[in-house]
Amino acid sequence: MKTIKVALAGAGAFGIKHLDGIKNIDGVEVVSLISRDLGKTREVADKYGIGHVTTDLADSLALPEVDAVILCTPTQMHASQSIQCLKAGKHVQVEIPLADSWKDADEVVACKSRPAWSPCVATPAASTPAISG
Repeated sequence: MKTIKVALAGAGAFGIKHLDGIKNIDGVEVVSLISRDLGKTREVADKYGIGHVTTDLADSLALPEVDAVILCTPTQMHASQSIQCLKAGKHVQVEIPLADSWKDADEVVACKSRPAWSPCVATPAASTPAISG
């Protein structure tokens, strides 16, 4: 089985929840971590054994080994970052909501130019005991 190599954008609470989950999944490796504060991002990357750290999503998208990106960034960034990932030829999973507006969400869907590139919206409430009860 091929290991899926992931870049994760957002080293805050939701990003860390994803990192905690991913470490339990065979065949998935986070190879790049992107966030606004380089120092804090390095600390998180060191804790999870992530070798590449940056404050610019484009840096991670340029890495040929990155297959997919998980976006755990502020909502207002979701649509533009999803489009950026799809245009770079990466699969993208974005925390809810996909966008701030229907128009922006339509732009993300329209950007899906190749059937092999897929946007996916996370629905954590379905599997989070504190929310789903």
